[in-house]
Amino acid sequence: MSRYGYIKVAAASFDVSVADVGSNVNQIKALIQQAKNDQVDLVVFPELSLSGYTCGDLFLKEYLIKQCMDGLNQITEDVDETINVVVGLPLVWHNQLYNCAVVINGHTIKGIVPKSYIPNYNEFYESRWFASGKHIHGQTMDIHGQTIPFGTDLLFRCDELIYGIEICEDLWVSCPMGHYACANGALVMVNPSASNEAVAKMEYRKNLISMTSARQYCGYVYTSSGDGESSSDLVFSSAGMIAQCGSTIAYTDENHGLLTGLIDLQKIKHDRLVYHSQYRDNEFMDYRSIQCGHLAVDVQLQPHFVDPYPFVPDDLNQRQSRCKEIMSMQSRGLATRLRHIHCKKAVIGISGGLDSTLALLVTLDAFDRLGYDHKDILAITMPGFGTTERTRNNAMDLMALSGVTIQTVDITAACVQHFKDIDHDPMIFDVTYENTQARERTQILMDIANKCGGIVIGTGDLSELALGWCTYNGDHMSMYGVNGSIPKTLVRYLVEAYGQIHPEYETVLKDIVDTPISPELLPGKDGQITQKTEDTIGKYDLQDFFLYHYLRNGYDHLKIRMLARIAFPSIDGSTIDDTLDIFYKRFYSQQFKRNCLPDGVKVGSVCLSPRGDWRMPSDISSALEYDDSNQ
Repeated sequence: MSRYGYIKVAAASFDVSVADVGSNVNQIKALIQQAKNDQVDLVVFPELSLSGYTCGDLFLKEYLIKQCMDGLNQITEDVDETINVVVGLPLVWHNQLYNCAVVINGHTIKGIVPKSYIPNYNEFYESRWFASGKHIHGQTMDIHGQTIPFGTDLLFRCDELIYGIEICEDLWVSCPMGHYACANGALVMVNPSASNEAVAKMEYRKNLISMTSARQYCGYVYTSSGDGESSSDLVFSSAGMIAQCGSTIAYTDENHGLLTGLIDLQKIKHDRLVYHSQYRDNEFMDYRSIQCGHLAVDVQLQPHFVDPYPFVPDDLNQRQSRCKEIMSMQSRGLATRLRHIHCKKAVIGISGGLDSTLALLVTLDAFDRLGYDHKDILAITMPGFGTTERTRNNAMDLMALSGVTIQTVDITAACVQHFKDIDHDPMIFDVTYENTQARERTQILMDIANKCGGIVIGTGDLSELALGWCTYNGDHMSMYGVNGSIPKTLVRYLVEAYGQIHPEYETVLKDIVDTPISPELLPGKDGQITQKTEDTIGKYDLQDFFLYHYLRNGYDHLKIRMLARIAFPSIDGSTIDDTLDIFYKRFYSQQFKRNCLPDGVKVGSVCLSPRGDWRMPSDISSALEYDDSNQ
């Protein structure tokens, strides 16, 4: 398996023995070997891990410094070119003591980064022993006959991995050192730390690390010393955390051993291209680039690593909260539009399917916000050639529960007349047969809206827009689209969530969710739906997965295919390949429909509005994605 931009990192922690360098060195060496066995690319040990953080005035003793130097030499001998190791120890330079992080690779000390911000408040008293290295740039330090780069201006490169170092307090200040490192190309920041515990500090620290990785669009590897440090006045955290662009990859509040995780460098680079325009205005520092070996060829991705439903939170409570938040945004957007145009009536087509159901529920909430009467929602059901009893009954039950004004307009006769007008054989079930019905329904909705002084509420969702699964100037068009940034896999959960909040709707909404997805434009058989959307375009589970990783993460087709095979082990590879082909061909060929979308509220990070989130020529070929020269 290729790397696809992933690196494996580890936050290491162990029961430090204060001032017992030999014991600490042995534990560090054992964990390095374990990291190598686990195919870790970069392992980070806590602040002052060779000596312990709580040595106090022993830091000023020459013998402790010498033992740390000897211990560093022993560790260096053990570290080959297959792994990058960051350890902490006190080092003397120009007759001052510095709290340092040392990078080791290929049996060589590659660079030394001193701590910039030395805390000297409350329980911290570091300036008694250590000097600040904040302004040390372009310097070197001699260790065991080697001249080693020394300073806060170091970036370490291992093929596509570029990482910088900040030490403990360097993270907590108003402008962290990592800001400058990331502005100058670091994709990952590592933080060897010694953080004591205090009430509520754990959650604060976790949020700080997560938000730092979000603000800098970087990976972040944090590890703190813990058990074994002196408890004279403090208890230390032993926390470990790996974060990426605001997401927690791995976390523990009691790290004993290795906390490992995969960081996606491709995603980081994509996010910076999209969101990090502020770095273009920075006054860059002159950083030195230190080469640190090469990454191994492969990295193993476990099945649980890839979320098959990236739009849908896995945790039930979080999913419920997210659904309420999304529907609130939808209804607020619609309420704002209605208020602004002084409109008190809405017209919506109800099919008994998922999308129109969600649109109606959102409209009900918008009317409640405005204090409008549900009777001013004109809900129109428009049965045609393919309408089944199940969807018709669900539509009628839903409208009756909602207290809206119900109207039924059978489109069959109008469509038959239209077939005569354009000389189309009604027994030919082609795209003309289907789109005639879609446009007839839209015409009815628009005309009724004109008649009552209302607006037509659009029902089409994000997945349909991505695939162009809508009739141009048919269901493609409305006066305000409330579902335009909701993917199909999320629509069903929004509908379910509404039923759980409003139990009187639960029975009918559950049956709507369980109904096969269909435009119902072709005649059914024995009263059952025969035209199933997913038989034509593939499973929406896959299509939404592709859409998320294509738009949100900027992945190419090779990486998307690889991730899909891990995320959906029960779907055979050829089905995944065929569905991915459909995604690219339809996504590229259907841009012309997205270029003239009606207004509609954005609720998530993936959106296809041509006015905000996605701009693409309508005449670009999907072959571009399959050109290996572009990969």
